[in-house]
Amino acid sequence: MGKIHQVATTAELPVGAKMVINIGKRSIGLFNVNGAYHALPNLCPHQIGPLCEGNVSGTTDARAETGWKVEWVNEGEIVACPWHGIEYHIPTGRCLPFPEISIRTYKVWAEDDAVFIEL
Repeated sequence: MGKIHQVATTAELPVGAKMVINIGKRSIGLFNVNGAYHALPNLCPHQIGPLCEGNVSGTTDARAETGWKVEWVNEGEIVACPWHGIEYHIPTGRCLPFPEISIRTYKVWAEDDAVFIEL
């Protein structure tokens, strides 16, 4: 078990919100996606950009199941690196254009009105 840090209040991180925090030398992005808390390193592996400072939205997808029709998916679950637009799925850390690449995710939860992270 890692060290637990109180990092925010639930009021500071309502649904749809994000914030970047520093714990020691680590910069970490906290996200509230549909009421679930998530955390990612604020570091895009592409060129070490500040990933979590990017826009959060959804993305487009086209699959055989939909007849390759483009549709908007994962609203509020995608963060795009502000340097080059590479998209990552916040809940899993998976890189969308390069699914073999994933970034670490941290355990985050709320108790009462406090948000905690385990490092």
